[in-house]
Amino acid sequence: MIEITDLTKRYGNKTAVDGLSFNVHPGRVTGFLGPNGAGKSTTMRAILGLDRPHGGSVTVNGRAYVGLPRPMREVGALLDARAVHPRRTARNHLLCIAQTNGIPAKRVDEVLQVVGLESVARKRAGGFSLGMGQRLGIAVALLGDPKVLLFDEPVNGLDPEGIKWIRELMRGLAAEGRTVLVSSHLMSEMAQTADHLVVIGKGKLIADIGISEFVRQGSNVLVRADDQERLAAELTEAGGTVLPGADGALIVTGLEARQVGKAALDAEVVLTELTPQRSLEQAYMDLTRDSVEFQASAA
Repeated sequence: MIEITDLTKRYGNKTAVDGLSFNVHPGRVTGFLGPNGAGKSTTMRAILGLDRPHGGSVTVNGRAYVGLPRPMREVGALLDARAVHPRRTARNHLLCIAQTNGIPAKRVDEVLQVVGLESVARKRAGGFSLGMGQRLGIAVALLGDPKVLLFDEPVNGLDPEGIKWIRELMRGLAAEGRTVLVSSHLMSEMAQTADHLVVIGKGKLIADIGISEFVRQGSNVLVRADDQERLAAELTEAGGTVLPGADGALIVTGLEARQVGKAALDAEVVLTELTPQRSLEQAYMDLTRDSVEFQASAA
């Protein structure tokens, strides 16, 4: 379990993390979301003792990371897959880390197989593709067989098969009772991977919530009827926002499907389609709209 309490970290006059508090529980995948500059990477670095906070505390299973006697056996992390000497082979890279952390050499071959790099184990890491380098970084995180795992953008550079693999890997690790915290900008992946979400913006906590409940906040309804104009007027009167969709459909926000159906009944309009649509991306965009550091104007 990871416990973060009133965490504050500043760089000069910029506050990267501002009184942040949340817990990451074992047995589930916790998605860590937020716009660029929200403080996600700083928070993960603080968990690993790489950044010293100006206030608050961070503990892993009740202890600070720097106080763990065998840190790699308790916490595994992927923060920067490029942190590898380019002239070392994949196996030698893992072997060096294993030897300096009291991990047996046979574990190196095990994790190479887990991440699918056994066939290139003796190739130099400098010649690896982005996806292969990412797999090597994941192998480092798994090397100590830790109970707590942190992944920062783990699908970066992976092909569709690799994305499916890391998704199943993270869910499998959580099913074993491990604590899994994963930071990502890919909402589609979070929707399929995470059980719980922690959302931050400008260094502050915005949401600490189950993914099902979070998605409900970004729901809309796709509707078609034999009298679209009349229905649109009734839905607007009922407090909904109506936008045109594809092929003449209406996209309704602010009302649930049953409320849309009741509005159609009141207007005596026959519905030909009524489809609730729940979007993690829309819920995320709505929640973090005021926390985006840079915004481009529409083309």
